[in-house]
Amino acid sequence: MSVQLQKPAADAAARCGRVAVLMGGDSAEREVSLNSGNAVYQALLEAGVDAIAVDLQKQAFHQLAELEVDRVFNVLHGRGGEDGSIRAVLDFLGIPSTGSGVGALALTMDKVLTKKVIRCSGIPTPDFIELYNEADCERLLAEFELPVFVKPVLEGSSIGMTPVHKAGDLFPAWKKARRYGAVFAEKFIDGCEYTAAFVGDEILPLIKLDTPREFYDYEAKYLADDTIYTCPSGLDDDKVEEINALVRQTIRATRISDWGRVDLMLDSEQRPWIIEANTVPGMTDHSLVPMAGHAAGLEMPDLVLKILEATLTGEDADV
Repeated sequence: MSVQLQKPAADAAARCGRVAVLMGGDSAEREVSLNSGNAVYQALLEAGVDAIAVDLQKQAFHQLAELEVDRVFNVLHGRGGEDGSIRAVLDFLGIPSTGSGVGALALTMDKVLTKKVIRCSGIPTPDFIELYNEADCERLLAEFELPVFVKPVLEGSSIGMTPVHKAGDLFPAWKKARRYGAVFAEKFIDGCEYTAAFVGDEILPLIKLDTPREFYDYEAKYLADDTIYTCPSGLDDDKVEEINALVRQTIRATRISDWGRVDLMLDSEQRPWIIEANTVPGMTDHSLVPMAGHAAGLEMPDLVLKILEATLTGEDADV
């Protein structure tokens, strides 16, 4: 069932003033961010917003301080843009920005810390173990049944992530992920993958993800044409409501806000497991938030404008 969202007011673009779309940066997700940022920039222009595109480089503070804009649409994926550091600078400069606050960004960038927080809130998430060294890999083999997913703690877009089915593949997978910093392993959930995008207080139609690849990796997300997306998901209303209730719990537990995406699995017994939360999801032509928005009746210009409108407060919002 599609979520019916109120269309943005006709004067919303004018009230937003001049908007900088932050993209690029220096993270491992730079190329995806550039693609997302350009898509957002074009959609804002189509919506009538006075927007400029900004590829944020290493001198980020100076670039931000020199911006003559009324607000920012942050499309910086990964470290720098999604970990709260850029948001902290924008808050210091008094420039409103889209998305979650500093604390929620810092929390959800750390996949292990996020899992600990949501587990403490009674939200189901797969078992996991942090892998600091080779001894931890040996401990995993003693305590966990394979398969597992080995993942970097601080990366998105499935970068550095490897499914491990055999003991001999564990240490190479750890070494691969270790290039990106801290590493953890997560119990493999044998089932179907879904994602729930949200804008404001509304959860958009669930998307089911199917790929002929071993898992929904970087190639499947951004490059492949054989990934199958089902939106709405095809689940019955009761199961959708059950999942949406868990998504709302996850949003509350992590304090994420305004817009984002919560990823989950349904196991072979149709039990949902929350995997992670994304605070600056992809906005490319392969991305999931625009797809869910379309299913809810929001085309890309309306979608980005609705996200941007959350930065309007006080007098700006009342004009």
